[in-house]
Amino acid sequence: MYYKFSGFTQKLAGSWASAAYNPQGLKPVASSEAPPIIFATPTKFASETTSYDYAGKNKVPELQKFFQKSDGLPVHLKHGLPDQMLYRTTMALTLGGTIYCLIALYMASQPKNK
Repeated sequence: MYYKFSGFTQKLAGSWASAAYNPQGLKPVASSEAPPIIFATPTKFASETTSYDYAGKNKVPELQKFFQKSDGLPVHLKHGLPDQMLYRTTMALTLGGTIYCLIALYMASQPKNK
């Protein structure tokens, strides 16, 4: 016996095999026209192709030289003041959050006086 989900009763109900395999009346789609032949499209020769430069200039070698110079600075501080400000802000927020968590744990561990 075949079963399908009934949208009306919200339960499984007995059904015919064709209804169970194709729910809600969906039938497999068969194309009435033949697909196009792959080799029927005209080919382009290598000399006919146009090259497009979507990406622009490749900046990777310049950035590699900049970040790999040995000037004693870590990579995350190579861009100067903006990187230093971001680093110091992150460290301050991390330290503040740690202190806040420790204070909250201390307050939670103390019994309340009545």
